[in-house]
Amino acid sequence: MDKQIDVLGFGEAMVRFSPMHHLRLEQASELRLAIAAAELNVAVNVSHLGLKSKWVSKMVDTWSGQFVINHGRAHGVDMSEVHLVPFDGRGNVRNGLCFVEIGVGPRPNRQIYDRGHSAINTVEEGEFDWKALLSDTRWYHSTGITTALSDVCVREVITSMRTAKELGVRTSFDLNYRSTLWGPEAAQEVMKQVMPYIDVIIGNEEDFEKMLGISAPDTSETYSNLSAENYRAVAEQVRKHYPNVQVVGTTLRDAKTGLLNDWQTVMLYEGEFYTSRKYEDLEIVDRTGGGDSFASAIIYSMLTEQDPQYAIDLAGAYSALCHGYFGDWNWATKAEAERVMQGSAARVIR
Repeated sequence: MDKQIDVLGFGEAMVRFSPMHHLRLEQASELRLAIAAAELNVAVNVSHLGLKSKWVSKMVDTWSGQFVINHGRAHGVDMSEVHLVPFDGRGNVRNGLCFVEIGVGPRPNRQIYDRGHSAINTVEEGEFDWKALLSDTRWYHSTGITTALSDVCVREVITSMRTAKELGVRTSFDLNYRSTLWGPEAAQEVMKQVMPYIDVIIGNEEDFEKMLGISAPDTSETYSNLSAENYRAVAEQVRKHYPNVQVVGTTLRDAKTGLLNDWQTVMLYEGEFYTSRKYEDLEIVDRTGGGDSFASAIIYSMLTEQDPQYAIDLAGAYSALCHGYFGDWNWATKAEAERVMQGSAARVIR
């Protein structure tokens, strides 16, 4: 039987506010809206690449919840399993907000989260019928952000991941360590329960150290400018400890300035190591969402049975293109990413 959904994601969404023109928040008189939601970012991106996606969550039925739902639908994502709770007017249950300053020169991006009492933390046990949802799905994706939110979210991620594997659904997990949400000890305890169900794991050197206790050789205190070969050593350790993992991948960023980075994507795929070309001096409109674009391209490539070198090259090009758009979502097409993969120049297309 053909499954109706290619990629299913579960997680939290926040409305994102950013001052334009590199202003600080306290300078701004206007803020531009977008959506910050790691798993929804992936659902939107794979929809842009041509797959059918769905996003599962819980939100308050107020303007911010409808903003997220309507924008997800506009990008082709099935939002029918976003459970809505009434707005009580007092904020006892609410939708989270995210504030992002886009840095320039030596000033980095700055992200501030306001996610207390988020509706996703009120999910009741059994509220989502994971067996029914995942029976109709080819691929399931979640992240370390969701597991860090609450014990409720940990329960739902573990239940959904375990159900996915029982049903033969492929899974991916982006570690996405956030020090503002939890510490390494708590993260590692949770990941011991999640790791047996993961096929594709995505994370940088800090993610693996803080969440799995696996360190890269010669890593600086700021986790900057890691080489592809050093990452390979980390990826091989992950595979050694967790032989169920088929793919270990990441993006490598050398942030020269807030708006000028070197960018490359790498992955260990069933024991073989693959790298994309390096995008040197990549100019940036907004750097958020690059990692989710990488994950999206890997998922797309595996579901469409592309060879591993194509997968990592598409991931490199697609995630590099994401840096040219405001917000977390990638507006680039697969055809545009393939042109970049092939080395096309940034000439005007007429």
